Amino acid sequence: MDKHEWRKQEKEIYLPKQKPTLLTIPRFKYVTISGKGNPNDPDFAEYIGALYSISYGIKMTAKMKGPTPPGHYDYTVYPLEGVWDITDEVKKNFSGQINKDDLVFDLMLRQPDFVTTDYFETIREIVQKKKPSPLLKETNFREIEEGPCIQMLHVGPYDNEPETFSVMEEFAAEAGVTRRSKVHREIYISDFRRTAPEKLKTVLRFQID
Repeated sequence: MDKHEWRKQEKEIYLPKQKPTLLTIPRFKYVTISGKGNPNDPDFAEYIGALYSISYGIKMTAKMKGPTPPGHYDYTVYPLEGVWDITDEVKKNFSGQINKDDLVFDLMLRQPDFVTTDYFETIREIVQKKKPSPLLKETNFREIEEGPCIQMLHVGPYDNEPETFSVMEEFAAEAGVTRRSKVHREIYISDFRRTAPEKLKTVLRFQID
């Protein structure tokens, strides 16, 4: 089987245009980790590091003649994703202004179909021995089905995302659908460490009813 490359074979999901689109996201497999707080804090990078350690462990272990699950194939590691919300306490008296310290998040990296819970746990043990991290034990293997959504490519700083969400919400109203909640997903196509803020590419997505 040829190498699976999401940039080439899943453009509709990961490389949308700068205009809103309706789509249905099926059930996918992810390695996830949950947390709370400001993504600008130094500790945030450790959450991301734990996810990538396992994801590259899954990709490379089979290449290095480690345990290989049935149906294995080569692939490009998927981009980082984050599902963002605010704490329940803040929701009770929400003013409309978000303090980043009040954010809660589920960060995740999608996995190929051949990955199973048992294989994930095997790789996590291997990674923990080679590169110990207290956050590795906080990672989970989950299957998530988002279903009907609206998404759009946002180009620019993360702080300007409300402008893109406004366009998406107007599109939803015109399409006769309703945004389910203020919870949303971000897919980070650009590496924020190497990309100027005005050139950052981020897929924004929310579920609809």
